[in-house]
Amino acid sequence: MEEKRSQVVLLGFWASGPCTRVALALKLKGIPYKYVEEDLTNKSELLLKNNPVHKKVPVLLHNDKAIAESLVILEYIDEIWNQNPKLFPHDPYQKAKVRFWVNYFDQKIPPAIYPIFLSRGEERKKAIENLNEMIRVFYEGVKKDFAEEFPYCEGKSLGLLDIAVGARACNYKVLNDALGMEVIQRHMNSEFLSWMDALKKHPLMKETLPPHEKLVAKFIEKFGPIN
Repeated sequence: MEEKRSQVVLLGFWASGPCTRVALALKLKGIPYKYVEEDLTNKSELLLKNNPVHKKVPVLLHNDKAIAESLVILEYIDEIWNQNPKLFPHDPYQKAKVRFWVNYFDQKIPPAIYPIFLSRGEERKKAIENLNEMIRVFYEGVKKDFAEEFPYCEGKSLGLLDIAVGARACNYKVLNDALGMEVIQRHMNSEFLSWMDALKKHPLMKETLPPHEKLVAKFIEKFGPIN
């Protein structure tokens, strides 16, 4: 128990979805922690020392031990602080399926957003169609594999899929406002968007997600004039 009560530090960046994941998990478990905001244009010695391979956030420091990569951190949190609510399913098969779909989301969906910002005209239209198709495949697959527990609704505890996806997709309207158009299209992905809208009402999501207007400004700053 002494190790579990030791200091926990999260090195992060306010606009990072993976960092939001870790903050959500710590709050959900009731784990006190210190947050250290990183300047990614001038990375601290603390970050470089504790993640010398990728030199990225998030990094969790627990009892002077460094853990990097958000999904690795989430699994560490769930194993060290193994009280309820659990993040991962108990059943090994269910746990493997959760890992599969979170990896699919991370590998396919955020990378598909960048071509939308970097293209124009027909290329942008195709990029939006591609993103929406991948979201459709993701949501249909998750719904099939987790029919009894999915999706989140008010009163339920957040699970790993809610945290991992919600931390990156609950602010989907940022894309619309930054580009001046509907990016994740409701006629094609209404259930996915309803899931995100329900998650946004959870008190921890409200408390932890980056501010909408600040995030819109960050996208515009990063990509320049995009209309």
